[in-house]
Amino acid sequence: MPIARRPLLEYWLCTLCRSEISKVLVNIHHHRCVVEEFLKQPQFEGWVCDVFEPKLLGTAGTIRQNWKALENRRILLIHADNWCQCDFSKFLDFHLYHRPQHTVMTMMTFRSESPSDCGILELDPNGVVTKLHEKVDDPPGNLANGAIYLLEPTVLDWLMQNPTVTDFSTEVLPQFFDQIATWENTGIHRDIGKISSLRLAQLDPMPKQCWPEAQSWYHGFQDNSIHSMVC
Repeated sequence: MPIARRPLLEYWLCTLCRSEISKVLVNIHHHRCVVEEFLKQPQFEGWVCDVFEPKLLGTAGTIRQNWKALENRRILLIHADNWCQCDFSKFLDFHLYHRPQHTVMTMMTFRSESPSDCGILELDPNGVVTKLHEKVDDPPGNLANGAIYLLEPTVLDWLMQNPTVTDFSTEVLPQFFDQIATWENTGIHRDIGKISSLRLAQLDPMPKQCWPEAQSWYHGFQDNSIHSMVC
């Protein structure tokens, strides 16, 4: 999906590169060949790998499937259909040094203009999640789950001990209520799963890119019909 005629995935990888994250796994399924060609570009060599799922396993299942690469590590889990612009280093710093000591993950949050379409949170006085209302009518507020998480190894251990769990939002998060810290993104946060939101994203201020678009991959991408859908 394009934002200002460049792939949303590229913005994410640029953010991670600037955050000095040295190993990234990109889970691919839909339009597999397109994503594989994109990731073959030289700027991603050595630190970005693709993981193909013939049948989607769910977010929790994907983590289990890649256990050997993730074991005993703190991981950043991103649902990359979000258009997110913030000071990402502050999110990382909060989790490492400022979250409540008893918490085992940090969830990025944002203020939603359509809370009934989101997972809306209730927090305790320390900003720790106590309840999650997933896409309900008349939710109690507009502070939403941004579907971006930093997870301690404890969470991965739990996933390995519960092999039937597949969905992170509805099956994993409730098991860790009172252990989920929150960090609010007060910048831009849009779920571009709807074409209306994708079109709004084209009007947002654009961050400076990490890599030039002179490579041959971009020439083909600029001719793709997807751009006419988001104008």
